[in-house]
Amino acid sequence: MSKYPSLIALLPIACFALLPSAISAQDSTSPEQKKVVVQADGTVEIPAQTAPVSSFLSSEAKAYLTQHLKDMQDPEILKQDAGVPRFMKPYIARDRELFSVDRKDEKVGSVHVYDYTPKSGVSAKNKDRVLINLHGGGFMGCWPGCAELESIPVSALGQIEVVSVDYREGPDYKFPAASEDVASVYQQILKNHKPENIGIYGCSAGGMQTAMSIAWFQKHSLPLPGAIGIFCASAGGVFGGDALYTAMPLGEARLAPPITPGAKPPLSYFADTDPKDPLVSPISSPEILSKFPPTLIITGTRGFELSSALYTHEQLVKLGVEAELHVWEGLFHGFFYNADVPESKDAFNVMIKFFDRHLGAAVDSKRASVAAADETR
Repeated sequence: MSKYPSLIALLPIACFALLPSAISAQDSTSPEQKKVVVQADGTVEIPAQTAPVSSFLSSEAKAYLTQHLKDMQDPEILKQDAGVPRFMKPYIARDRELFSVDRKDEKVGSVHVYDYTPKSGVSAKNKDRVLINLHGGGFMGCWPGCAELESIPVSALGQIEVVSVDYREGPDYKFPAASEDVASVYQQILKNHKPENIGIYGCSAGGMQTAMSIAWFQKHSLPLPGAIGIFCASAGGVFGGDALYTAMPLGEARLAPPITPGAKPPLSYFADTDPKDPLVSPISSPEILSKFPPTLIITGTRGFELSSALYTHEQLVKLGVEAELHVWEGLFHGFFYNADVPESKDAFNVMIKFFDRHLGAAVDSKRASVAAADETR
């Protein structure tokens, strides 16, 4: 097992936070002791200080964040019951009250999936479209918990079919098991859908796996989907950068020791992999990254993935990929799992509009070009 036990505890639930003792409710430190120290190599020593909730959050989000930080200090609420972290149960129950969807338990390409469709039916414009969801959980669980929270609102609000993949995870399986499963599902769906009408998205581990799947598709000469969503994650792991020392202490917990750049991933699923392998970390290959389809990136200022998500966006834009970045102020890893919060509603709206705008866009553009050519004749 990993020598990073606290990290392993964090990732499987996709969304957890511990309020660090360094951020105290009261601070009697003298002004002299609060002095910021800048070392020769640029390292900054920051004194302890209070960190209030962002003033830009809605009242609902402020209450949500506060309760979340308190709840995550209870180890019992982080445990999973049949793949559902206990703190997620009320969110799933609420989704079932808010959103009316049908769920089929089936296999696609020999892989277990949940197939979600709105009870009112798929909209006319989405009849030829489908979304593939890759659930969060640190490659070590959260099926079906994370799958439900990532799929139900999107299917209902977007009036679209969502196929959530129960891909193989650690510790029983290792890389590239999940990539193989996603490819199997994707190839089966390609039999009935054009690639430009397929979207793939996921949060946390699912966001990472979305990027890894695009690299896998390229290696195996599969046509690329019309658009993807990398949520609560990046195209090359979720750790690194300033977020280790800013966003993480505020919203996700202090994890020690920090992961050294270039070190092997601590998760058992990635045991014996090369961290620079583009099939593990697509961002390490500009050639692969440059071929990514339109990409939506969602994160929060308190998400431990913040820095790597921003870096992913920077690299995609530099390589000419159409990439859209949305960062929610004051919110944490996987914040949109609570569908009642206004900011979560905004996030779902961004997801739905993004895929609506891009799925089938390549075909529409081609038709427009043909029509324009006809007019000039």
